[in-house]
Amino acid sequence: MKSTHLAALMLAAVACAGAAQAQTTIVTQPGPPVVTVQPPIVLTPTQQQVIYQGIETQPLVQQQVTVGAATPVVEYQVGAVIPTSTTLYPLPQTVVTEVPAVSSYRYTVINKRAWLVDPANHRIVAEVIKSR
Repeated sequence: MKSTHLAALMLAAVACAGAAQAQTTIVTQPGPPVVTVQPPIVLTPTQQQVIYQGIETQPLVQQQVTVGAATPVVEYQVGAVIPTSTTLYPLPQTVVTEVPAVSSYRYTVINKRAWLVDPANHRIVAEVIKSR
Protein backbone atom coordinates (compact mmCIF):
# COMPACT_ATOMS: atom_id res chain seq x y z
CA MET A 1 0.00 0.00 0.00
CA LYS A 2 2.83 2.31 0.89
CA SER A 3 4.54 1.71 -2.49
CA THR A 4 1.28 2.39 -4.37
CA HIS A 5 0.78 5.63 -2.46
CA LEU A 6 4.39 6.65 -3.15
CA ALA A 7 4.03 5.83 -6.85
CA ALA A 8 0.82 7.89 -7.05
CA LEU A 9 2.53 10.80 -5.30
CA MET A 10 5.49 10.66 -7.73
CA LEU A 11 3.14 10.53 -10.72
CA ALA A 12 1.23 13.56 -9.43
CA ALA A 13 4.48 15.50 -8.92
CA VAL A 14 5.65 14.74 -12.45
CA ALA A 15 2.25 15.70 -13.90
CA CYS A 16 2.24 19.00 -12.00
CA ALA A 17 5.74 19.81 -13.13
CA GLY A 18 4.76 19.17 -16.75
CA ALA A 19 1.67 21.33 -16.38
CA ALA A 20 3.71 24.14 -14.90
CA GLN A 21 6.15 24.01 -17.81
CA ALA A 22 3.35 24.03 -20.34
CA GLN A 23 1.98 27.23 -18.85
CA THR A 24 5.28 29.11 -18.87
CA THR A 25 5.14 32.04 -21.29
CA ILE A 26 8.21 33.96 -22.39
CA VAL A 27 7.62 37.29 -24.08
CA THR A 28 10.43 38.95 -25.95
CA GLN A 29 10.29 42.47 -27.25
CA PRO A 30 12.15 43.23 -30.43
CA GLY A 31 14.74 45.88 -29.83
CA PRO A 32 16.10 48.43 -32.24
CA PRO A 33 18.28 46.95 -34.95
CA VAL A 34 21.98 47.04 -34.29
CA VAL A 35 23.76 48.84 -37.09
CA THR A 36 27.51 48.68 -37.35
CA VAL A 37 28.97 51.24 -39.70
CA GLN A 38 32.56 50.86 -40.66
CA PRO A 39 34.42 53.95 -41.79
CA PRO A 40 35.51 54.05 -45.42
CA ILE A 41 38.65 52.05 -45.97
CA VAL A 42 41.81 53.99 -46.81
CA LEU A 43 43.89 52.38 -49.52
CA THR A 44 47.30 53.45 -50.73
CA PRO A 45 47.75 54.00 -54.47
CA THR A 46 49.72 50.74 -54.61
CA GLN A 47 46.93 48.81 -52.89
CA GLN A 48 44.36 50.36 -55.24
CA GLN A 49 46.47 49.30 -58.21
CA VAL A 50 46.74 45.70 -56.90
CA ILE A 51 42.97 45.55 -56.39
CA TYR A 52 42.15 47.16 -59.75
CA GLN A 53 44.48 44.84 -61.64
CA GLY A 54 43.03 41.82 -59.83
CA ILE A 55 39.46 42.87 -60.59
CA GLU A 56 40.31 43.77 -64.19
CA THR A 57 41.32 40.16 -64.94
CA GLN A 58 38.07 38.69 -63.60
CA PRO A 59 35.21 37.81 -65.96
CA LEU A 60 32.01 39.55 -64.94
CA VAL A 61 29.01 41.21 -66.41
CA GLN A 62 29.25 44.95 -65.93
CA GLN A 63 26.04 46.40 -64.65
CA GLN A 64 24.86 49.50 -66.43
CA VAL A 65 22.95 51.99 -64.37
CA THR A 66 21.26 54.88 -66.06
CA VAL A 67 21.91 58.03 -64.10
CA GLY A 68 18.64 59.73 -63.27
CA ALA A 69 16.61 56.59 -63.97
CA ALA A 70 13.37 55.85 -62.14
CA THR A 71 13.58 54.54 -58.58
CA PRO A 72 15.77 53.49 -57.02
CA VAL A 73 18.12 56.34 -57.81
CA VAL A 74 21.46 55.58 -56.24
CA GLU A 75 24.30 58.02 -56.00
CA TYR A 76 27.36 55.82 -56.26
CA GLN A 77 29.90 57.22 -53.84
CA VAL A 78 31.78 56.07 -50.76
CA GLY A 79 29.31 55.68 -47.89
CA ALA A 80 26.26 55.12 -50.10
CA VAL A 81 24.10 52.04 -49.65
CA ILE A 82 23.49 50.26 -52.93
CA PRO A 83 20.49 48.06 -53.77
CA THR A 84 20.64 44.49 -52.49
CA SER A 85 19.88 43.37 -56.04
CA THR A 86 23.36 44.55 -57.09
CA THR A 87 25.62 41.61 -57.87
CA LEU A 88 28.65 41.51 -55.57
CA TYR A 89 31.71 39.48 -56.51
CA PRO A 90 34.39 38.03 -54.21
CA LEU A 91 37.81 39.58 -54.57
CA PRO A 92 40.42 37.38 -56.23
CA GLN A 93 42.59 35.45 -53.77
CA THR A 94 45.71 37.18 -55.06
CA VAL A 95 44.20 40.54 -54.08
CA VAL A 96 43.21 39.31 -50.61
CA THR A 97 46.71 37.91 -50.09
CA GLU A 98 48.39 41.20 -51.03
CA VAL A 99 45.82 43.51 -49.36
CA PRO A 100 44.37 41.57 -46.39
CA ALA A 101 42.42 44.63 -45.18
CA VAL A 102 39.89 44.05 -47.98
CA SER A 103 39.25 40.35 -47.31
CA SER A 104 35.78 40.92 -45.86
CA TYR A 105 34.59 43.05 -48.78
CA ARG A 106 33.12 42.24 -52.17
CA TYR A 107 33.22 44.33 -55.31
CA THR A 108 30.97 45.43 -58.09
CA VAL A 109 31.54 47.34 -61.30
CA ILE A 110 28.98 49.99 -62.19
CA ASN A 111 29.35 52.03 -65.39
CA LYS A 112 33.00 50.92 -65.69
CA ARG A 113 33.80 52.04 -62.13
CA ALA A 114 34.90 49.51 -59.49
CA TRP A 115 33.53 49.76 -55.94
CA LEU A 116 34.39 47.83 -52.77
CA VAL A 117 31.22 46.99 -50.86
CA ASP A 118 30.54 45.66 -47.38
CA PRO A 119 28.30 42.64 -48.11
CA ALA A 120 26.69 42.83 -44.65
CA ASN A 121 24.98 46.14 -45.34
CA HIS A 122 25.67 46.87 -49.05
CA ARG A 123 27.52 50.07 -48.13
CA ILE A 124 30.26 51.28 -50.50
CA VAL A 125 33.53 51.49 -48.57
CA ALA A 126 35.91 52.49 -51.38
CA GLU A 127 36.14 53.33 -55.05
CA VAL A 128 39.00 51.53 -56.75
CA ILE A 129 40.50 53.51 -59.57
CA LYS A 130 43.13 52.68 -62.13
CA SER A 131 46.26 54.73 -61.65
CA ARG A 132 47.09 56.98 -64.53
